[in-house]
Amino acid sequence: MSGVREQLPESRYGRSADQRADRRLKVLGAVLGAGFLAMVGWFGYDYIAGQKISAEMIKFDVTSDTEVQAHLEIRKNADATGSCTVRSRSADGAEVGRLDVRVDQRGETRIDQVVKIRTTARGTTAELVQCTDD
Repeated sequence: MSGVREQLPESRYGRSADQRADRRLKVLGAVLGAGFLAMVGWFGYDYIAGQKISAEMIKFDVTSDTEVQAHLEIRKNADATGSCTVRSRSADGAEVGRLDVRVDQRGETRIDQVVKIRTTARGTTAELVQCTDD
């Protein structure tokens, strides 16, 4: 009795159809993956480079049941104008105050500003929502 060989001899008949299909899928996956990474990089660059005004909340302080103070550091192009939106939330997450801060100072690239957000109930947090340019 001799053992029955179930596979074709190596390198005699070339690659099987399954091996060719696997290689095509790997190449297609690599091309699509590279395209996706390039697209994500492009959108990220466009988002960062396209912003003329950005800000960061340095700190906030709940001063009373109807007011929260927020310290903002705003960075912008020297000629850019726009606004930044800041809001306060209560302990249960409901928005209790919102303020649009105008950024009109021309010639300055960095602005430190303390703003007062009037609230309808006791605010427990303050957060920077967004900054937009005109």
